[in-house]
Amino acid sequence: MPRVQVGERNLDLGNLDKVLYPETGFTKAGVIDYYTRIAPVMLPHLAGRPLSLRRCPDGVDADCFFEKRCPGHHPDWLPVHRMRSERSGHIGFCGADDPPALVWLANQAVLEIHPYLHLASAPECPTALVFDLDPGPPAGLAEACRVGLLLRGLLAEMGLDCLPKTSGGKGLHLVAPLNTEVTHARTKRFARAVAETLTRDDPARVTATMAKAERAGKVFIDWSQNDAHKTTVAVYSLRIGPVPRVSAPVTWDELESALADGDIDRLRLGPDAVLARADARGDLFQPVLTRRQRLQD
Repeated sequence: MPRVQVGERNLDLGNLDKVLYPETGFTKAGVIDYYTRIAPVMLPHLAGRPLSLRRCPDGVDADCFFEKRCPGHHPDWLPVHRMRSERSGHIGFCGADDPPALVWLANQAVLEIHPYLHLASAPECPTALVFDLDPGPPAGLAEACRVGLLLRGLLAEMGLDCLPKTSGGKGLHLVAPLNTEVTHARTKRFARAVAETLTRDDPARVTATMAKAERAGKVFIDWSQNDAHKTTVAVYSLRIGPVPRVSAPVTWDELESALADGDIDRLRLGPDAVLARADARGDLFQPVLTRRQRLQD
C-alpha cells in the first residue's frame, strides 16, 4: 500500500488500479488525482461544512451508497461536525477543510461530495439559495438551460444575482449567494414562491410540482433543496454515471452560446476539462463564497 505525503499528512492509499468507471477505464488513482488537483478551487466551497458522501467502493456499476455518519476509521485529524440528522438524531459528519482530507475521502472511493447549505458553526443559516433544474424526458439539458435563463431573469427582478453550474448529469443548478442572516425556512419559502411564479408564467415548460407524472417534457424547479436536512452536490464534485462527469461551473455567456449553436454537449465537462478551466480561469464560482445578498420581503 503506497504511502504519500499530502501537506503535512502521510496517507496510505490502496487499490489504486481499481477501475471505478468501467466504460472509460477511469481508476481510483484517477479519482484521487482529480481531487488532489482540483482542491485549491473546490475546498473553499467545502470548508467548515458537514458533508454527505456518496461512495462506490466497487465502481459505478456496483452498489453505491450515501454515507452521512463519518466512518469510525477516519483519521483523528479529519474534521467531524456533529449535527442533527433528520432521521438519525445527532451524528458526526465528515468535513474537508484541506487537501489531505479531500485525498482521504477519495481513497475511500467517495465519488460524490454533497455539502450542506450551512456551515457547521451556523446550522440555521444557509449561505446560499439553490435551484435544481431537473428536466423530465424528453426534455434535457438544453431545456434546463433555457429555463435557467428565465429563472435568472426573474431573480434579477428581485435584486438577486445567481451563478450556474451543470449538475454533472442532465440538469442545471442555479446558486444565488446570500452570506447574510437568513433561515432555511425563509429560503425554502422564497424558492418555492419563485418556482411557482415561473410555473404560472410558463406552464408548458416549467413545473414546481414534485410528482413525476407532472414532469414529462418539462423542467422541474426543485425548490425543496433549500432545507436544513438536504444537500446539493458540490461544485467540482465528480458524479456517478457511465463516464466521469463533473458538476462544473459555467458562465452565462457559455450557456447562451451553447444554446445558440445547438451544441449543448460542450457543457458536459469531465475531469480533464474542468482542471484545465480551473488552471486557466480560476474558480468561476468564487462569488458564491463572498457576494452578500438579501432576500426581498
